Formats: sequence, structure tokens, C-alpha cells
Amino acid sequence: MVNLRTSPGVCPASARLAALVAALVAALVWTVRHDGYFTDPAGLSWWYAACWALFAVALLALRRVPAAAVVPLVLAGAVAVAATGLVAPPRTSTDSYRYAWDGRVQSAGISPYDHAPQDPALGRLRDPWLFPTGAACAGPDRARIPQTGAPERPGTTDTAGNTGAGRLCTRINRPAVHTIYPPVAEVYFLAVDRLSPAGARHKPLQTGAGLLSLAVTGALLLILRRRGSDPRRAAYWAWCPAVPVEAVNNAHVDVLGVLLAVAGLGLVAAPALGRRACGGLVLGAAVATKLMPAVVLPGALSGVRRVRDAVAVLLPAAVVTVLAYLPYVLLSHGSVFGYLGGYVAEEGYEDPSAGSRYALLRLVLPDAWALPVLLAAMAGVTGYVLWRGDPRRPWSGALLVTGWAFALLTPGYSWYALLLVALVALDGRWEWLGIAVAGPAVYVTGRVFGSREAVSATAYGLAVLLVLVVTVVRRRAPRTIGRRR
Repeated sequence: MVNLRTSPGVCPASARLAALVAALVAALVWTVRHDGYFTDPAGLSWWYAACWALFAVALLALRRVPAAAVVPLVLAGAVAVAATGLVAPPRTSTDSYRYAWDGRVQSAGISPYDHAPQDPALGRLRDPWLFPTGAACAGPDRARIPQTGAPERPGTTDTAGNTGAGRLCTRINRPAVHTIYPPVAEVYFLAVDRLSPAGARHKPLQTGAGLLSLAVTGALLLILRRRGSDPRRAAYWAWCPAVPVEAVNNAHVDVLGVLLAVAGLGLVAAPALGRRACGGLVLGAAVATKLMPAVVLPGALSGVRRVRDAVAVLLPAAVVTVLAYLPYVLLSHGSVFGYLGGYVAEEGYEDPSAGSRYALLRLVLPDAWALPVLLAAMAGVTGYVLWRGDPRRPWSGALLVTGWAFALLTPGYSWYALLLVALVALDGRWEWLGIAVAGPAVYVTGRVFGSREAVSATAYGLAVLLVLVVTVVRRRAPRTIGRRR
């Protein structure tokens, strides 16, 4: 599909590309403003499809742009695309409301791991925009808050059933459970809360996420330039529809983990032991942001033959992770892992028959075999990366491990793939973007058909087929060229 090689071009090529990016921006604005997750998932799915199609065409057009114009166009497009996520409140996820609450709680000097949002002990911290009342509680993404004792503010309901403006609810999902987010993420939530002006509501988190997404673009361009790679690859991230939708509009903290993972892999790629150790520190911070970036650690150890080289990465990563948790362990009365165990069970990772996880494996295997087979398959992929991986290109191994982990786990949340998109930008194997498309197909389009399991098997199956076909074509191409010569 897209082979980002430098090719000659003239000004009209840049003009055509600018028009395509403008069309992508317009489609993204319409998509973000279309509040159809609950009311019109079919229509929203079509808008997603249109955005991804324009994204693919823009990448093709980028091939013909003169080399001198590539970086300015990639950066300008990155700013325009990221800005589209700011045109509306979070549309398809309420996670950022939990972020805002965790920051608010920490600003009051309370550990975010000690109380669930509905805990009456934190009633004094409830901002009306996070805990609305009355008619505002009618939205499908509102969770009811049980009332105990006297009303905490006008408009709430007491235990006797007396009401002001109506019942109390919250925009925060799962208000009865403790936070799940690791400590670096919590520090970020606290920083955003402290820096936010009064009444800013969701905008500071969206703005912060937008800046982080642009920082990822900058890190990608820097790493690609130092490696002598084509800077066009950065567009895989900079213009990807998943970035404005999930990283900016929904303000998922995953974007911070992505930035740290990209920076860490860039440092690990250096042969100097000190740089590798610094890379380990940054990767540890990435893991302490969302846990998921731990999947790139095998890539960071690609082709490592000496124990000291492995220790230089793993030891700093472990130390940073432990030290990040330590202050919260000392300040908290409850577990700093919060709802993590409950989330794993809720999503069906422990019981394959409970949801749409392991959808591809369950097509050909009994449910009980899915997890053991996945573990064996991932052990094989990890072993291959450790033994045959290129230490100068750790992101290549990281992409392989991450891509197959997603393909076999078939996660149902579209923002998880943000990490995968950044790895594609570093490595250039565009075919793995099919996995990133499968995420929103399950999350949004699955609502249309009422069966996320069937949509998951179909979407991830097609994505894996794309990866396999393109991989075979790539491996055959050099031999075919050789025979023609």
C-alpha cells in the first residue's frame, strides 16, 4: 500500500497533499462533533471509515512531495489534525473524567487509591460538572451516585428521598471502584489539575494530550533523522485518525505512555551502555504510566547477547517503576493497584468465554485453550525477537511483539492501539495499522451489530490477513527482482 520512499516531486504535489490533509481535517472535525456513539454508531462508523480512507490517500500523496517539504508538511498536518480533537467534549470515552477527579483528589492532599468517587467522604470535592444533578443525569454515559445522609449540595437526594433539582450522578465510569491508573499517570493528572484555571472542565486534559501527541511527532522525527530514515514515516502517527479521536478528544493518558516508550526505544537503540540505561529509565516511566508499554521491553532487548546489556535496560526500568509507586504506597491506606484485578476479570482476560477477548483463537480452539495458546505464542514471538532482533532497531521487535499481542488478545478498546501506531511510524511496516483499525471497529461498529465478539473476530481476522499477505509479498519481492536481473 504505502512505501514511504523519497521520490521526486514538484509544488503541485505539495498542493495536492495540502488539499487532502485539509479534507482529512474537515472529516475529523465532523467525526468528533458527531455525538453518535450511543445514538448513531452506524453513522459514526462510516465517518471513521472516511477518515481512515483519507488518511491512507494522504500517505500515498506524501510519497510524491519533495524531500525538503516533507518535515514542514508533516508538522503542519500534525498540528491541524491534533487540533480537531479539541472541537468537542470527549465523545466516545469517559476515562478523562476519572483523570480530572484523580487530579482533584490529589490536589486536596488525598491519595487517589484510597477512595472510590462515590465515597461520601469526598463529597466536598465534587465539582458540579463531574457530578451533575437532575436532567443532566439522563445521559447514557452517566452513573447514578447512591445518597446517604443529608444532601451534600443543593439538588442532591437524601436518604429520605427528598430531592432538590433531582438525583445525583457522575460522568465518571465505575464510580464504585478505586482508580486503576499507575503513579506516573497520577502525577500527570495532578499536574494538569494544578495548572488548570477555574472552570476549565475537560479542556486542560484535552489540551495537554494534544501537546503530548505533538511531542510524539517531534520525537519520531528526531529519531528518524538520527537514524537516516525517511521522515515521511512520522505521518503514520501525526495524521492518524486515532490520534485526534483517542489521544486528544478522549484525552487518554496512553499518549503519555506512548511518548515515553518512543523516547525510551530511541535511547535504547544507541550502542553506548549509558544511553541504553537512560532508555531503560524512560521505559520504566512508560510502564508506570499505563502498564501496557511493558510489551515493548522485549523489543528493547532485541538481539542482546550479553547479560550486562540486558541488565542495563531492565534494572533501571524496574527501579523507576518501583520508585514511582513508592510514594503512593507510603501515602495510601488501600492497594495502589486499585481496580486492576477487577478490570482484568471484567474484560474477560481470565475467562475467555466471558467476552470478546481471544476472538481469533476461539474460532479454532476451545475456550479453555485460548489463554495457554496465547502465552505459548507470545513466548515464541518474544524468543524470536530476543534472538534474531536487531539491537539498532528495537522498535522493530517491539512492533512485532505488540502487534501479535493485540492480534491474539483482540482488545475491544480503540485507544490501546495508540502505542502500535507510534511503533509503525518508527518501523515503517504500515500493514500493522490494520490492527489499529480493528479497535474502533469493535468498539463502535460492534454496537451496530449487537455482537462485539463477531465483529472482533472479523476485524482482527482481516487485520492479521493483511499483515501476513504483505509480509509474504515483502519477502518474495527481493527474490523476484533478483531473478529479473
